[in-house]
Amino acid sequence: MKRFDSIYRITILACIFFLSFSILSFGQVSQAQMEKLQRALQFIEFAYIDELDDEKIVEDAIRGMLRELDPHSVYLSADELRRANEPLEGSFEGIGIQFNLVNDTIVVISPIPGGPSEKVGLMPGDKIVKIDGESSYGSKVTNQYVQDKLRGERGSNVDVSIFRTGARELLDFTITRDRIPINSIDAAFMATPEIGYIKLNRFSRTSMREYRQASQDLMDQGMKHLILDLNYNSGGYLDVAKDLADQFFDRDRMIVYTEGQATPRQEFKSTFRGNFQEGKLVVLVNEGSASASEILAGAVQDWDRGLLVGRRTFGKGLVQRPFELPDGSALRLTTAQYHTPTGRSIQKPYDEGAEQYYKDLSERLSSGELVSPDNITFPDSLQYLTKNNKRVVYGGGGIMPDFFIPMDTNRVSEFYSRLLRRGTLNSFGIEYTNRHRAALSEKYPDVDSFIENFSVDEDLMDELYAYAANRELTPEEEEEEETEEAVAFMKNQLKGLIARNLFDFAAYTRVIMQMNDAYQKAITIIEDDTFERLNIRH
Repeated sequence: MKRFDSIYRITILACIFFLSFSILSFGQVSQAQMEKLQRALQFIEFAYIDELDDEKIVEDAIRGMLRELDPHSVYLSADELRRANEPLEGSFEGIGIQFNLVNDTIVVISPIPGGPSEKVGLMPGDKIVKIDGESSYGSKVTNQYVQDKLRGERGSNVDVSIFRTGARELLDFTITRDRIPINSIDAAFMATPEIGYIKLNRFSRTSMREYRQASQDLMDQGMKHLILDLNYNSGGYLDVAKDLADQFFDRDRMIVYTEGQATPRQEFKSTFRGNFQEGKLVVLVNEGSASASEILAGAVQDWDRGLLVGRRTFGKGLVQRPFELPDGSALRLTTAQYHTPTGRSIQKPYDEGAEQYYKDLSERLSSGELVSPDNITFPDSLQYLTKNNKRVVYGGGGIMPDFFIPMDTNRVSEFYSRLLRRGTLNSFGIEYTNRHRAALSEKYPDVDSFIENFSVDEDLMDELYAYAANRELTPEEEEEEETEEAVAFMKNQLKGLIARNLFDFAAYTRVIMQMNDAYQKAITIIEDDTFERLNIRH
């Protein structure tokens, strides 16, 4: 009887899912189809070699059905849903540190300002060697291990023992976990006396509050023009993308519209509340810019409000709606497709399955598209004209920027790549900063003085090479003559890592952008007559 009840539950659940999704893809489910499904499940339950896990087989059935729909419809267990929502909701509960794993040891990069760790006195460079009395170093230490041990319910305590350079013995701290903000803006600074720069990593529930604060701070410093960096921003909430795009338009401009078979057309238009309706706007995008990023970029391009610089975006034009299930799990189901103001759908094809869909990015690299726009082909049938200037733009597979910037391959040597993959460059930057923190902090009291005056000289590079050699990482014979450009790039990255360890991630961004071609191109076209020549509204 127990096995019959199991089959009955599985059958009922599966039929409910088939019936629920019939309007989307499967068509009307007939009695014969339900009987077929029930009979198949009965055979499995009766004859399968192993005992079945009810929960697993139901989840596998759901995942299998969704897999046949499109690459972005997914099932998330309760735990997967919680973890997936954390970056978008903008917070989690824990002790509030940015950390790195160096030689199987947890190293504090920086306590999050105002968080529990900063309040009790944790400092950059501290090594967490015990958690709740147990050693916390060695091969068992992974990112997941750190999250499991240090995250937890708000108000709960965790005891940590710290090794701090210069201290005679371990330092013990009791940290009370609290809600920790996850910022969606990585950096905001003045690129020139009149050009501001904002790097947005996702469209989360906190993004608009962060953007308003950052943009106001920059305007107070004299910002007249803006570079908005959406490189590798994979998206987030559609309404947040609409609200951010609204900042750049006057009233009643179409930003995006959505529609689907079971979803009536819904239009999102600008209001009168934008805080940057005037001024030159450049949006940086690349193959990692997706979904909400493409909504904003498409609106800016379609209305000739600004210029896009970089490479063709990912090409995700599908909207997912969450449907909660009784056990706390959920479906993120594609219910509509979005279109830019000119009517473009930028969704790339997915009719060959999810595996081929995600191979698209590697195929862009192998085809040469990422290094030359001549290797990109758009069909004339997907050609559109921008609203004001009637410039040609394309749909059907991402958004092509107005100015193409090739992927930088000449600057990245194989030796640098191996240093990066093994974490050696990062760990050297941490250890160097920790050894010299007091002297560096005294000599460079703020980010500006560090950027202007600190340089990675040959002695420091020799230290890096010796550090790498001790870890059996040396340039291969054919790599020994690294190009001057490759060495300059490595020095810039190392300077950025030291800046991050000495200050914060925003300092790292400020340093590395000095050798970022898209960033430099954005400054150039803002400062020359490009906007005027192309009649781009500013």
